[in-house]
Amino acid sequence: MINALAIFILQLIYVPLLTLRTTFVVKGKKVQASLFAFLEAIIYIVSLGIVFSDLKNFLNIGSYILGYGIGVYIGGKIEEKLAIGYRSIHVNLTNYNEDLINKLRELRFGVTTYEGEGINKEKRYKLEIVSHRSRENEVISLIQSFEKNAFIVSYEPTQFRGGYITKQLKKL
Repeated sequence: MINALAIFILQLIYVPLLTLRTTFVVKGKKVQASLFAFLEAIIYIVSLGIVFSDLKNFLNIGSYILGYGIGVYIGGKIEEKLAIGYRSIHVNLTNYNEDLINKLRELRFGVTTYEGEGINKEKRYKLEIVSHRSRENEVISLIQSFEKNAFIVSYEPTQFRGGYITKQLKKL
């Protein structure tokens, strides 16, 4: 019973570390990823060692499986809270909305505007906004409060240089 509890707890630690290691690798943070990998490997060997020492003990196997599943959920929640990185949010509007643009800039978001043309030659306006990932929902909520029919797409830029956001980072 103690082994099953140990396996379960180790999985609750191991899987979130795995999630964070993967996140850091994707974000290009090699040192942090390596540290997480080191801890992850130790836990992996210990917990699997306990499981493999008695493959007839279904309580140990079940604890491993349950801990792994719950660990995935916990790892996802931790990664969501950390919100590492930035989002590039592209917004298409049918009307130029200066109030929205000014509000975004007032809240210190980098905003660039473009004028374009829709399928039937009607004017469209595009906003390109850079936001820290932790503020993405704030940006989207603000846009929707000003423009209910806005078309919004967000994605994660892999790198950027220059511009407003870089100047803001240097201040921090």
